[in-house]
Amino acid sequence: MSKSSPALENAPGAEEQAARFRRDGYLAGIRVQGAAESDRVRLRFDQLEAAEGRERCQIGLVDRHFDQRFAWDIATHPAILGAIEGVIGPDILLLATHFFCKYPDAAGTGPAGRFVAWHQDVTYWGLEPPFAVTAWYAVDDADVENGCMRVIPGTHRALRPHGKAERPGNLLSINQEVPVLPEEEARAVDVCLRAGEISLHHGMLIHGSNPNRSGRRRCGMTIRYIPPHVRVIAENSMRRPWAAVLVRGSDRFGHHSPRPAPFPQRRSPEPSGAE
Repeated sequence: MSKSSPALENAPGAEEQAARFRRDGYLAGIRVQGAAESDRVRLRFDQLEAAEGRERCQIGLVDRHFDQRFAWDIATHPAILGAIEGVIGPDILLLATHFFCKYPDAAGTGPAGRFVAWHQDVTYWGLEPPFAVTAWYAVDDADVENGCMRVIPGTHRALRPHGKAERPGNLLSINQEVPVLPEEEARAVDVCLRAGEISLHHGMLIHGSNPNRSGRRRCGMTIRYIPPHVRVIAENSMRRPWAAVLVRGSDRFGHHSPRPAPFPQRRSPEPSGAE
């Protein structure tokens, strides 16, 4: 049986968090927003969902921080960027954003429901070195019942060969899956988050998620960050170019074509729900 990740309610200092991230490959339970602001974000996403439709919202909303102010405000939230700085340094490029919505037993996959197979993010991202950090922002509460993310601590030290998932319903873009040993899967941790919290995970950490067995939606926004020394050397699995934006510090390397910020970057601790 998997374990639940401890929340950082009594948050350790920056050095301790960085050491834990280096050891385990992830951090969880980082509070970014209060209830009022997270409710406002959920309302804005509900409006986007109504406009786009559920089918597209499962995995089709990519880089919407370029046209949705609320998504940009989350991706550049000072608390999130502060947490990212603690693990990658003061110079930060926002590489991409991606909403993942798991609906209860999504249509077309039978009783098993949609899931995310075990995988390592950077396997098919075309980055050199293969390093990125993802912040997973909870639009909805994410728990065991509705298919929260699961991680295998300490599996972020090397890339492993990926194959194809045999089980139907994998939400990953090219149906990728990495084999894991039974003793590794036994160490899996459930990353339960309340709306308005984030987790961070290393791009080589093995992670996935189970089907949504609840009657509730589970929506999260993944926010991908890299330090500027990381280069793009190959096409990524989504077959679309990365559109990196400098969101903190400076870029002394120039590996990425400059992309202007789509909106002014807020300095307040809470992003607004307004457009």
